[in-house]
Amino acid sequence: MRKEKIFLDQKAQEVLEGNDKGGYTIPTAGLYPYQWNWDSAFAAWGFSVFDTKRAWREIETLFAGQWPNGMLPHILFRQDDPDYFPGPTVWGTEGIGPISSSGISQPPVAATFIRAIWERDQQIGTDHLLSLLPKIKAWHKWFMNWRISPEGAVFVTHPWEAGRDNSADWDSAMAMIIPKGIGEYKRRDTSHVDPSMRPTKEDYDRYLWLVQRGNRLGWDEARMVEEQPFAVADPTLTFILLRANKDLAFMNKSLGLPTEEIDRWSRTLEMGCESLRHPESKYFNAINLKSGEHTGYLTSASFLCWYAGISDEKMLDILKRTLIDNLYPIPSLDSRSNKFDGLRYWRGPTWPVLNALIGLGLSDMGYEKEAEILRSKTRDLISQNGFAEYFHPKTGAPGGGEAFSWTAAVWLAWASPSVGEK
Repeated sequence: MRKEKIFLDQKAQEVLEGNDKGGYTIPTAGLYPYQWNWDSAFAAWGFSVFDTKRAWREIETLFAGQWPNGMLPHILFRQDDPDYFPGPTVWGTEGIGPISSSGISQPPVAATFIRAIWERDQQIGTDHLLSLLPKIKAWHKWFMNWRISPEGAVFVTHPWEAGRDNSADWDSAMAMIIPKGIGEYKRRDTSHVDPSMRPTKEDYDRYLWLVQRGNRLGWDEARMVEEQPFAVADPTLTFILLRANKDLAFMNKSLGLPTEEIDRWSRTLEMGCESLRHPESKYFNAINLKSGEHTGYLTSASFLCWYAGISDEKMLDILKRTLIDNLYPIPSLDSRSNKFDGLRYWRGPTWPVLNALIGLGLSDMGYEKEAEILRSKTRDLISQNGFAEYFHPKTGAPGGGEAFSWTAAVWLAWASPSVGEK
């Protein structure tokens, strides 16, 4: 067991180093050839286990792409790679930010992992942290200015903004979009991964239509908010931003900086979290703001409540059932759903990155038994099936990209038996 543990720790480190492009990390070669927002934050968390300076470099290269309005893009196009679509030309953001990028953001896990990296070595980290804190706050303020529903939840304007691209949570809102005039295009993702594991063409037509709309409007938030065609209040972003605000406030307070505005944001988001509770099932789920209806789907994002600091007995009961139902929890869509598909991206697979966030939240809230079950099952999943992007929750079969940075990072910083050893 000791040799196996050391071997897997080394392999995980090799995955991160192999995806290192000189200060920034790609998720995996071919399929994702650029720097992705929340992937990069996870990578930094992983790097911090064996190279704290490299972890700070990852975070700083990510924030180097921040827009003047505070938005931190979900992709930074640091070079033009024809193997990826839609690339820089389709997004049309040239001249807006300092680095060619997409026009939307992604779940703001960065503040939480920045705190973890800083607490690992404050002597190295404090100067880095002081320069980053205003940038983190500006990003969070952008969310609070442009992505808050009347009830206080964070909503997404594109499925990619939530990081859960083809989740069933978007189905009703996506169905309202008629993707006229998108023209011909050639996907690149299905040349790297079995198409049965990827979003459908119908999904991609709508993804591209929304990107083209943003391009036409110059990615001007004030213009895009008018007659917004896609707006879904999302548990992923709401829970993650609430946790990120709390961690941002902690770091500010620790360094003698004010927290009043951040604390107000957290109070707003706490009300927003409660608005996401389904009136009948009582679990947290998304709301299609165009229709005002809850989506009704139980997803892995529903279990991020503890990560946000919200204790919930109903969700705990559902979690216990989910841990029993699936050999390798937590499925991205309830395996009892008629839309469950165990290897199609966010329609069912288990993602170690979500498991890690849920596990951290459970542990923080004192649910150590459930946290350890989830951690040990994720450890078994990765050790038996490699550092894939995601896995089938019933069989453990790997899916998506291989040699994936954030799965390696989750292993090093959370799932490995080495975590916590001196």
